[in-house]
Amino acid sequence: MNNNLALQAKAVMEELKQKAKLKSGDLVVIGCSTSEIIGSKIGTDSSPDTAKIVFEAIYEYALQNDLNLAFQCCEHLNRAIVVEKEALPFAEPVNVIPQPKAGGSMATQAYSHFKNPVVVEEVKADAGIDIGFTLIGMHLKKVAVPLRLDNNKIGEATVLAARTRPKFIGGIRAVYDEEQL
Repeated sequence: MNNNLALQAKAVMEELKQKAKLKSGDLVVIGCSTSEIIGSKIGTDSSPDTAKIVFEAIYEYALQNDLNLAFQCCEHLNRAIVVEKEALPFAEPVNVIPQPKAGGSMATQAYSHFKNPVVVEEVKADAGIDIGFTLIGMHLKKVAVPLRLDNNKIGEATVLAARTRPKFIGGIRAVYDEEQL
């Protein structure tokens, strides 16, 4: 099952990259309930081992594709975000270190594996993946567009995804080609 989780996570990332048209340097927010991945109710059975498998697959994919990652903590830390300092050099950090039962197993993995991790209150990501109904919307840019993924499971958890686009402002809609949206 461990290899299967890694393969599922990489497939989700690849599909997100394609459907969201992610470019080098884009920021992707990840919300993850390891409880849901292993078939339990969100917030009831945090699994550091499961987080390690899924984190490593997502992180490896991001490194290979020059994507920045932001991992959402659980509600106990007000859904704060773990990110590499270089991805958000001017962000104001908060004073916390995630733990499996206070922040979540996935955020804990990110904090322990990133080269220079910081925890911030919020980000405005270009796209995102929600693994197990963790509600990442607060960390996406203003106009989120849902993406229907074919690869919509990691373990037992349902995977939802979104990309963002610029706002349409004013009386006349600006015309963008498909590459810009």
